[in-house]
Amino acid sequence: VNAIRTFAAEGRETIMLNCNPETVSTDYDICDKLYFDELSLERVLDITDFERPQGVIVSTGGQIPNNLALKLLKNKVRILGTTPENINRAEDRHVFSKLLDRLGIDQPDWAELTTLTAAVQTAEKLGYPVLVRPSYVLSGAAMSVSLDKDSLVKFLKRAVDISSDHPVVISKFIENAREIEIDGVAKKGSLVVYAITEHVENAGTHSGDATVVLPPQRTYIETIRRAKHIAKGIIKELNITGPFNIQFLAKDNRLQVIECNLRASRSFPFVSKVTGYNFIDIATRAMLGRDVAGNYRTLELDLVAVKSPQFSYGRIKGADPISYVEMASTGEVACFGDTYSEALLKSMMAAGFRLPKKNV
Repeated sequence: VNAIRTFAAEGRETIMLNCNPETVSTDYDICDKLYFDELSLERVLDITDFERPQGVIVSTGGQIPNNLALKLLKNKVRILGTTPENINRAEDRHVFSKLLDRLGIDQPDWAELTTLTAAVQTAEKLGYPVLVRPSYVLSGAAMSVSLDKDSLVKFLKRAVDISSDHPVVISKFIENAREIEIDGVAKKGSLVVYAITEHVENAGTHSGDATVVLPPQRTYIETIRRAKHIAKGIIKELNITGPFNIQFLAKDNRLQVIECNLRASRSFPFVSKVTGYNFIDIATRAMLGRDVAGNYRTLELDLVAVKSPQFSYGRIKGADPISYVEMASTGEVACFGDTYSEALLKSMMAAGFRLPKKNV
């Protein structure tokens, strides 16, 4: 919606394609035309053939539009911002891994397998626990942490059709590591604005289910500096223009890149509200070639903000309310405080947590 507002401010006609009416139920009249249809190549091409748009933004709709970027390019649809080729370089696990190696950036050990036997051998080589997932995954679906050979085999036989057409990725699951993220905007391979957030929970909880803090409260300045340095290297290599999100593992002063998403993440509204800078507005103007340079202050803030997940376990009979690698939250609440503890308690209570809890 904010991206559309930016277009509208320039007097441009705006069109949105959305498969979920609820996500725009409060802003249905913000654009000139609103299509409710599936986010598939066929439907998008139908609409672009009919509307003849000057350009299309794929970086505000989650994972599915990113997966369509190359196919749209082949069908001569003009993509604004980061090129589809570079989007694919970040999405393709093999290509992105080689990119990190070339830049000298650390990453967790991983391998892509097509047989059960190879998967078991690789897991033993990496050392348990391991994280198992299909090659293409959305919101942690069909992912699992296997603690030993029996649990790995059980999961692969039950949940995943492993074959040459459906390979699985097995990576070393690093225990007791922390997760930090950088959300930001770049233009022509240069960093414009960024915000670093840290997770309260250890790595292994899906970022959609994690409790997130901004600015960081437990992350060393040196770690922040190194994360920013790594981000700048990736941004330059992929020549990013528009939004991006990079996730890191941090343990024992070692920083590893989990993944890089060349799109607006679920944290974009949160970091925009906390820092006072409209990240998606800046990203949209960058994609339009506008001047977005500025002195953006995102680390030394006069407040602390915490985003807590909201769950619906109480409404689902037999639900198991445990955070896991697969996303389970149905919403989130962000609260401000003068201190970390104040913001954390406010956000937890706003998300439905009740205090006192038993004798705590």
